[in-house]
Amino acid sequence: MSAELPTDATTFTRIATAGDAGIRVDRFLAEAIAGLSRSRVKSLIEERRLRRDGVPVTQPAEPVRAGATYSLHRPAATPAVPQAQHIPFPILFEDRDLLVLDKPAGLVVHPAPGNEDGTLVNALLAHCGDSLTGIGGERRPGIVHRLDKDTSGVMVVAKTELASAALTQAFAARDLDRFYLALCWGLPNPAAGAIEGAIARDPRDRKRMAVLPDSRRGKAALTRYRTLAHHALAASLLECRLDTGRTHQIRVHLAHRGHPIVGDPVYLRRVPGAAKLLDAEIRAMLLDFPRQALHAARLGFRHPRSGAALSFTTKPPADMQALLDRLGLDRGTAADNLAAS
Repeated sequence: MSAELPTDATTFTRIATAGDAGIRVDRFLAEAIAGLSRSRVKSLIEERRLRRDGVPVTQPAEPVRAGATYSLHRPAATPAVPQAQHIPFPILFEDRDLLVLDKPAGLVVHPAPGNEDGTLVNALLAHCGDSLTGIGGERRPGIVHRLDKDTSGVMVVAKTELASAALTQAFAARDLDRFYLALCWGLPNPAAGAIEGAIARDPRDRKRMAVLPDSRRGKAALTRYRTLAHHALAASLLECRLDTGRTHQIRVHLAHRGHPIVGDPVYLRRVPGAAKLLDAEIRAMLLDFPRQALHAARLGFRHPRSGAALSFTTKPPADMQALLDRLGLDRGTAADNLAAS
């Protein structure tokens, strides 16, 4: 069978051997076709696009028959529904399988009600064009993880089905190197540790997430943190690592511990007590910061095709950097610690 996944309609053909007999047909074909995930094979079978000796096969779990000829038809990728828009964004790396970018704060990742266009997906469709070979039968970028609208930093996007499947698996298994920088109120005690607590929708406000006392009602979540520097016990620069990937996880966990992220419009509901430790100018700068001071500073993973180790580190954007400079928390501290860890 072909090792590549072209953009036009393709029929893959394979004759089953005695060693293939008895295994599920979707597994058999997924292992035989490089770049085509098992879930994609399953959906194609359910769409009646697989034939065994000319007879349609509709059950992904059907056992393979030795000597039978299996032909799987993969239709051409259809155009993505979002429209391509020329929106500039910083690119850190790009090849035929993936693209790594430094997402600006304020850029929504995916179209949704209230943000139907002007998103990263719209920008990727314009930038990548025909290099998007089709994911799940649709010509679109593979969003394998997301950053909140006002969180900046490193993101990876899949351009092929092979990359989408491999990166999705890596994020699910946490088989990657991923750190955030967070500027929070107060000084965590201990200075390094872990925050564990199940996260679910806040029953009192559906727009927020919350740590629930009954772990059976939420999804298990674990955030590891390390204090890089602090200013007058009132504000701290943390390095955070996710052992799980829940919605708003770092923001929720730090707020739950009494150290909400500076500028967080959702989880910072009142003036923190730590603000009293600051002089008026610095206190005003922190209280007036218009977004959460959270930056995805590093992302490392193995290339889905070559297996080569890739790692990307970016500095906080200018607005967050100005806060760190004014507090005397940076001076290269963030970048140096990330590079050394």
